[in-house]
Amino acid sequence: MSSFEIREAVPGDAAALVELARAVGAEREGWLLAMEEWRTTGSERRYLRMVRRSPHAAVFVAEGPEGIVGRLSVARDIHPASRHVADLGLMVAAGHRRQGIGQALLERTVDWARGNSVAKLELHVFPHNEPAIALYERFGFVREGYRKRHYRRGREYVDAILMAYETTPQ
Repeated sequence: MSSFEIREAVPGDAAALVELARAVGAEREGWLLAMEEWRTTGSERRYLRMVRRSPHAAVFVAEGPEGIVGRLSVARDIHPASRHVADLGLMVAAGHRRQGIGQALLERTVDWARGNSVAKLELHVFPHNEPAIALYERFGFVREGYRKRHYRRGREYVDAILMAYETTPQ
């Protein structure tokens, strides 16, 4: 079991976050939507600066002795009727999965959501990503829908499972 710290990302993390996304995106299982290049370090740095100024979004990282090994980005829906909902995306480096990093990033995000009046967290996950689905279900996410051919990746359309977590008691 590795040791790691969960914290908010800072603009200085941009290069490490781009490298993490490139590594996860290069895995043959196709965990990420984008097949093309991730953001540049400069655009990632600008994104992180913008997020740090916004009460409607956050990026959290898991950092271990070897550097950043996980990332969770979350952003509130901007429509007035669904401002209580935020969408998230999670990635963990291959050699650091099943060590509690995803769980810890989700816990930190729930704290952020509750502190920002977000009542529901949503995510999309590919049906073939069984390890992620298992993590989300253990955490308490429920399947709310199946979106056929929802995303375009390269020349093909891919399905997505919509999952959600209520951050406040119903």
